[in-house]
Amino acid sequence: QLQASGGGLVQAGGSLRLSCVASGRAFSNNAMGWFRQVPGKQRELVAVISGGGNTISADSVKGRFTISRDNPKNAVYLQMNSLKPEDTAVYYCAASRYYYSSHYDEYDYWGQGTLVTVSS
Repeated sequence: QLQASGGGLVQAGGSLRLSCVASGRAFSNNAMGWFRQVPGKQRELVAVISGGGNTISADSVKGRFTISRDNPKNAVYLQMNSLKPEDTAVYYCAASRYYYSSHYDEYDYWGQGTLVTVSS
């Protein structure tokens, strides 16, 4: 139901924009978010956006990443600027059962993941 795209290989300092389009149901009243995971580590929050558009971001990406949503398109985006090698991960979009949530275990709908690789 969630299809993520936009990952790829980029040099440090570069930018990427991830997109996630939902199908099958509307998520305009649900929190949506981006999480990332590297092998051997727990999945971590990158940024989430509430049904009303309020956002939170991980400290590690503040000032560099921006989450946004387009409810008519049933989509959420992650603009990533000033990328660093430590941003390398598989990025997952997700939709929560709640209007607002920052806990990944409250997200019931997950995309397939898109790989972001940042070279130094």
